[in-house]
Order: sequence, then C-alpha cells, then structure tokens
Amino acid sequence: MRNIAIVEDDEEAAEALATLLRRYEKERGRGNSFNLVRYRDAETFLSAYDSGFEIVLMDIELPDMNGMEASRRLRERDADVIIIFVTNMAQYAIKGYEVRAFDFIVKPVVYADFALKLTGALECADKRRGKTVWISNKEGRTALRTTDIKYVEVVQHMLIWHTVSGDFRASGQLSDAEAMLRGEPFAYCNRCYYVNLRFVTAVRGYDVFVCGERLAISRMKRAAFADALNAFLAGGG
Repeated sequence: MRNIAIVEDDEEAAEALATLLRRYEKERGRGNSFNLVRYRDAETFLSAYDSGFEIVLMDIELPDMNGMEASRRLRERDADVIIIFVTNMAQYAIKGYEVRAFDFIVKPVVYADFALKLTGALECADKRRGKTVWISNKEGRTALRTTDIKYVEVVQHMLIWHTVSGDFRASGQLSDAEAMLRGEPFAYCNRCYYVNLRFVTAVRGYDVFVCGERLAISRMKRAAFADALNAFLAGGG
C-alpha cells in the first residue's frame, strides 16, 4: 500500500486527482495500491504530518499558506518525501528546485502526463525504500527491508543482522550478505562488519559511528570504505 497525500482546497480538483490515481491503480495492477488522504489546507496537513507518506501532491494556491511555503516547512520535517506540484501556475512550480520538488503537473491534468510522472515518482520511492531480503534460521524465514538494516556482523559462522527493529541471526558468512545486498549502499569497514552507509553518522580516525554505535575501521579497509562513503554522499544519499 502506497500512502499518498493530496493537498488541495478545490473539491473538483481533488476529486479529479483521486480519479486519476484510481485509474492508474486499476491499469497498473499489483504493487500499485494507493491509500489516499486529502487535506483542504496546508496548516491541517502540516499539523497532522507524521512522515507516513511516500508522495505528496501539492497545490500551490492554497487558502492559508501557499504550497511553496508549505513545502519548505515540510522539508524541515521530511527530507525524503516526494513532492509533486499540481497547479495552473507553472511559473511558480518551476521554482520547485528550492524545495527539491520531484516534478510539477499543470492543471487541467491530463492522464498520460500524470501517469508518466507518477511512474517516475513511484520508481524513485522504490529506490529509496530499498529492496527486501529474506533470512532463514531455525525459527523460520524473516523479510528485512534493506533500508532498515544498519549493518551485518559475522561471529564465527553466524550472521547478525542489526536492524532498526532489533537483531536477527542466521548462519552464513559476510560474503553471503554481500551477495544478498548487491546494489545497495553497503561497504566493509573491516572483515567483521558490512555497514549500511545510510546509517553512518560520523567517521573519526579508525572509527565509524552507525546510529551511535562505534565500529572499528581496519587499516586494510579504510581507503575503500572512505571512497564508498564519499561516493554515496556525493550521490545525494
């Protein structure tokens, strides 16, 4: 289920967006199920916001606060949510770079244009969410989102998957974890730890801090780890 907010004061315009989303949902089938929440003004939207949305369809002309200012305030709370402006004021929407808007759509909205830009937004959201990996142990199988994995540790022949919701154990070697996480922003800081670069908060000397935890960086891995982290940060990670 994909959570999408519609911030639009005009009833007809809001209903038109909902209709387009339902059409897209029906035509694109599985994996594109939407939970739509509509807000009539920016203040209500910002007051209720809890980072639960993947995409925000934001009108620029709102009664209490324009959509550009609302998006600036939204960015103070959520750096990752995808913002798409829906407006008949294209000259203002072009300034969306100031709030890192993903795109803008001009009213009246045409389905073909809407579907193309929504597809791009959903692909971007999927990339940010990472992928799912499955780990198996004697208790069964567990699905982990790669964006929830802080780092993977090996102790003898046991892998410990340190995640935001706790630790999970399964037999294996770090090379197994590396294969499962291929394409994701992970790097070795030493032969015992495979670190999710999304969670790195600091590097000091031969220590890397991952959500407050200090892990040692080996001399052998230091240069490669620094290169991987710099590339990740340069790419907007």
